[in-house]
Amino acid sequence: MHPLQQRHLELTRRELLGRGGCGLGLGALAYLLGRDAQAAEPKPEKMGLPGHLPHFAPKAKHIIYLFQNGAPTHVDLFDYKPALKKYHGKKVPEEAVKGKRFSTMTGNGVGKLLLGNVEPFKQRGRCGAWVSDFMPHTANIVDDLCFVKSMYTEAVNHAPGISFLLTGAELPGRPALGAWLNYGLGNPADDLPAYVVMTSVTKNTSCGQIFYDFYWGSGFLPSKYQGVKFRSNGSPVLYIDDPSGMSRKVKREILDGLDSLNAIKRDDFQDPEITARMAQYEMAFKMQTSVPELTDFSSESEATLASYGPDVKQPGSFAYNCLMARRLVERGVRSVQLMHAGWDQHNSLTTELYNQCRDTDQPSAALVQDLKQRGLLEDTLVIWGGEFGRTPFLQGKLSDRKRWGRDHHPYAFTTWMAGGGVKPGISYGASDEFGIDAVENRVHVHDFQATLLHLMGVDHKKLTYRFQGRDFRLTDVHGHVVKDILL
Repeated sequence: MHPLQQRHLELTRRELLGRGGCGLGLGALAYLLGRDAQAAEPKPEKMGLPGHLPHFAPKAKHIIYLFQNGAPTHVDLFDYKPALKKYHGKKVPEEAVKGKRFSTMTGNGVGKLLLGNVEPFKQRGRCGAWVSDFMPHTANIVDDLCFVKSMYTEAVNHAPGISFLLTGAELPGRPALGAWLNYGLGNPADDLPAYVVMTSVTKNTSCGQIFYDFYWGSGFLPSKYQGVKFRSNGSPVLYIDDPSGMSRKVKREILDGLDSLNAIKRDDFQDPEITARMAQYEMAFKMQTSVPELTDFSSESEATLASYGPDVKQPGSFAYNCLMARRLVERGVRSVQLMHAGWDQHNSLTTELYNQCRDTDQPSAALVQDLKQRGLLEDTLVIWGGEFGRTPFLQGKLSDRKRWGRDHHPYAFTTWMAGGGVKPGISYGASDEFGIDAVENRVHVHDFQATLLHLMGVDHKKLTYRFQGRDFRLTDVHGHVVKDILL
């Protein structure tokens, strides 16, 4: 018996009902769609497709997001506040925190003591940007950076805050920024994913954050647009090597056979996830050649390796991931998301903050310099920042310096960007004298997202996907492009 005939005889009751129940409905739908098609040709975006993208000439072709999980303390790193030093140990002004929502560890902010910056600040570079001694390597590249010191968000806890910044919603289930770009702009790389994610954490930290898959998920978009996570240990991608005794020719024949079977199933059910699976099998086959070459640093000069710091050859370190990010964009990957955990200093400002800066400062600066030297920074947007800031007031006892900490703070924080169409050597926006509220040129998370999409040639209002009867977008129904920071 022919395999297709056998397959039809083996139809399950569920499949039979699933197919048969659609007959009358599909007939009516075909009539309605046919009638509408005669009246006007439907626009791609109305059918859940992105349409003609990019919408305009992009400033950036690649994006590298150096995401610092746990929320770096803005008032100790980049947002210098002399008033904190002057009023160190004094109670925070009641009017500055009254009615504000903080984490349950702080509760009511009234009566909390102000805490001065732990390390000194200095003005750096020709632009005179204030940078703490915590970040000496970043201090050396300030003339290439655009500091946004007036960021603010709505979430007060980590997972909702990270989800909000990366997906536009505090609850899981929305596509991440990289997934939106993958969906809208496609994959420029032939043998690597369009969206790659790598994670790291400072050794022996007590304040690491969990890396949830929805931070790089595709949400309601087809799963082929989700981020591909490269592992920290062993081979970056599982099963990258063929089994012993299997040649590439045999592997190719197996994949072609699977592709044919999946095509039959796809044509039967029109399930986009089957198409995604077919694409993933094909990409995995290509990555068997591209990934070993990608992870081979032997072609890198000793000077380049040294610039990223002593951990550059250690897979899973932030330094290693930064060099990998440069190599990925060189090979056409559009979105690279590095996530480094450990910034949650509730009681470790005077201990673990030093470790975090030691592990991330030099590689971050080296990445910007490396891209610039290779002519890649002009069309690669590099972003450094976390989900929110940390309170200008103390968490803990003033007398116990070894246990000083700061709580979560959504009302003002700092992010920096480099390359990809942003103005270098500027500081945009400002917080108040204590770093509590963003008060000048305030930049909401949705404004920030709209600006990132704009730099990639995408109008954030036009990149939509219809799901459950509604057109969704990264910025929800909000967001304005921050044009003052663009070249």
